[in-house]
Amino acid sequence: MALGQNILEFRKKNGLSQEQLGEKVNVTRQTISNWELGETTPNPEQLKLLSKTLNVSVDELVDNDLENVVLSKVKLTEKHTRTIKRILKWLFAGFITFLVIDIVAFIICFFGKLGPFEKTKSESKLPYVIESRID
Repeated sequence: MALGQNILEFRKKNGLSQEQLGEKVNVTRQTISNWELGETTPNPEQLKLLSKTLNVSVDELVDNDLENVVLSKVKLTEKHTRTIKRILKWLFAGFITFLVIDIVAFIICFFGKLGPFEKTKSESKLPYVIESRID
């Protein structure tokens, strides 16, 4: 709700006319009317007087619903947390998969006969020849 609508609502709940409320906060009936219509707004000092006169907090008057703000922030944080957890699970699964593949490849290369460092029978029989060129 807008400030003007809140002033109107709380004024009526307290059984005050615009003129009576104006007298209590030291303004005219027209000023109260302008506030309620949203044409003008009270200054901070007048807002404090309105708050005391109408027995509500300034936050209630200006519609600062802190509870809803906090709840929406908590919900957003929970949503981000779930997303981050999901991403971390996938990263962990990928890391484990990569690690298993690396271990298997290492075992095959180191202990198996298919490794890249394994010499074939024909390579092991060839003598090493060192060529030297003198220019």
